[in-house]
Amino acid sequence: MTTQVMPLNVPSSAPYISVIIPVFNEEENLEELGERLVRTLDGMNRAYEIILVDDGSSDRSWELLTQLHQQHPQVIRALQFHRNFGQHQAIFAGFQAARGQVMVTLDADLQNPPEEIPRLVAKLEEGFDTVGGWRENRQDSIFRKFPSFLINQVMSRVTGVKLRDYGCMLRAYRREVIDSINQCHESSSFIPALANLFSRKVAEIPVGHAERGRGQSKYSLLKLLRLNVDFMTGFSNFPIHLVGVLGICIALLGVAFGAFLFLRRLFVGPEVEGVFTLFAILFVFVGLNTFALALVGEYVGRIYREVRGRPRFVIRQTLGPETSLTKN
Repeated sequence: MTTQVMPLNVPSSAPYISVIIPVFNEEENLEELGERLVRTLDGMNRAYEIILVDDGSSDRSWELLTQLHQQHPQVIRALQFHRNFGQHQAIFAGFQAARGQVMVTLDADLQNPPEEIPRLVAKLEEGFDTVGGWRENRQDSIFRKFPSFLINQVMSRVTGVKLRDYGCMLRAYRREVIDSINQCHESSSFIPALANLFSRKVAEIPVGHAERGRGQSKYSLLKLLRLNVDFMTGFSNFPIHLVGVLGICIALLGVAFGAFLFLRRLFVGPEVEGVFTLFAILFVFVGLNTFALALVGEYVGRIYREVRGRPRFVIRQTLGPETSLTKN
């Protein structure tokens, strides 16, 4: 029998498992989510807490979270943002408020079943620092699967940790990893990739996935693209290096093409053929220059956001203890 050692910065009465769930306009799912979560976690025979973060919902989500807290005041806590700050900011707030040794993140849409939490925790206790869920039989359209596949490939290359599903929020982390994440104060970050930077051993297990039964998805194709760009510019200098290499190649091609035209003029004489080809090449160069300028602007914009030092989120009210909670 092994003895659990509590971290020095966590009260001795703290729960073993903290489940953090961002909530944005999920009134149709919250009642079932609460019932299934409590039933699943009760069956684990471990002390636990559930932290639900209302990310500026415009429906009845906060009212329902209040009811859940009143039904289970000892285990369900809730935070309400002043406005919508985004899914990852809601999880950051939950991390700061959490008191457990094991942190589990989960979406509120019930596409990933809460019943998978015991499997994640069991895998983590095998000696891993981070365990991610992999939606083996993903119940989404090809228009969601294909962009996610591309994003997973890019993220695996950038982080150096190959995972099948970076987009699955059903994940488990050791407290030491979350303590390191809480020391990062960048205004925009991608939690699964950030956790991999502070994890020595990372695992991934297949988890269930269901079609969304109620409500609407909060991630459009445009938001997925934006997430990928944000991730690339936040975790890697590869895009800017790639543009630099392309610039050098284009410059060399331009010199070679200019020399070709000069020699052709010497031997053939003046001619007007190929003028539209030259325009096409010019448009390609102008397009690449515009793309490079936009990419540089993205990096400069990130720097500007960090320099301003504005808070990542603002909490309007909380339900339950506020231990370890800071508003930043």
